[in-house]
Order: sequence, then structure tokens, then C-alpha cells
Amino acid sequence: MKKIYIILTYSGTFLSKIIKYYTRDEFSHVSIALDSELKKMYSFGRLNPYNPFWGGFVHEGVNFGTFKRFSRTRAKVYSLEVKDEQYEKVKEAIYYIKKIRKQYKFNILGLFAVGFKMKIRSDKAFYCAEFVKYALDKAEIETNLPDLVKPEDFKEIKNIKLEYDGLLKLYKANKALLEASSKKEKETLA
Repeated sequence: MKKIYIILTYSGTFLSKIIKYYTRDEFSHVSIALDSELKKMYSFGRLNPYNPFWGGFVHEGVNFGTFKRFSRTRAKVYSLEVKDEQYEKVKEAIYYIKKIRKQYKFNILGLFAVGFKMKIRSDKAFYCAEFVKYALDKAEIETNLPDLVKPEDFKEIKNIKLEYDGLLKLYKANKALLEASSKKEKETLA
């Protein structure tokens, strides 16, 4: 068994405020990561931290790009335990899109349609939640996510576990503290 990570974020950008206004949800963006350090976070979003309307497939990081520019980004990091084969299929789905990323666009119309409870699907285009759902579906992970998917819907996946809630930039420091505390507790019990 391996873990994948689902990261919900709210950066406070103009676009995220619009999304939050229409969805009435706490978070406006979702990413998927293959490692607990969140070094490999993927989604569909801003290609340039300064331009909210030029988007596509992105490799995101806690300390670079959009999340570096918007350092007050709030996040909830969830883990989901999956079979080894499912993990590999998620990885394959992500890397397939990464390989042909220039053929894919950001589904801006689909993103805004969600706020009006409408689905607009575009060929070779995703918004963040569509992409993460696509990766999970390709791996045949049981999610029960709705067709008209929003970032908040990922909280409802069966067996998903909340790992962190706070500022995204503090995630690594919090993770290090938890690991040190766990190690100290194990040494005390030994």
C-alpha cells in the first residue's frame, strides 16, 4: 500500500475569491501529490503566478510559483491509502498529461460553469478538480465524486485522512515537528 495526497488550497487571489464567492466553499483549488513532502504536486492552474487567466498543467510547489507568491495560502492536506497498482496508475495518468501538456488547456469556461451548477466539458482541457478526478478515475480508485466536481468534494472520499490544516508554507515545518514527536514517543515507549 502507498499513499497519495490531495491538497485543497485557498490563496486569496482575485480568481480564487471569485470561485469562493460562487461555490461558497472554503477552498478554491485542488492538487494531487505523490509524496508526503509535496515535492511533486500537480494540477491545472496558473502557468504564471502573475497571470490568472493563462493556465494549463502545472507542477506546483510549496515554495515556488503561485504558492510562493501568495504565501498566505491556506491548505488542508489529505492522504489516501491506495494499492501499489493504483498508485502507479495515478502516476502514469499524471505523467501522460505532463508529457503532452502543451496539447491541454485550462478549462476556464468549465471552472466558471461549476459556480452556476452547469458542466461545460472541453476536449483536452481541465480545471483543477477535473484533472485530479481524472487521475483518480484512471487508477480505478473508488471516490464517488460527482460529475460536476469541485475541490471541496474531495473531502468526502471514503477513507481520506486529514494530515494537515494551516498555512501551506508551514506544512513542512509541521510535518517535521510531528515526525520528531512521534520518534521521541517511540523511544520513550521502548
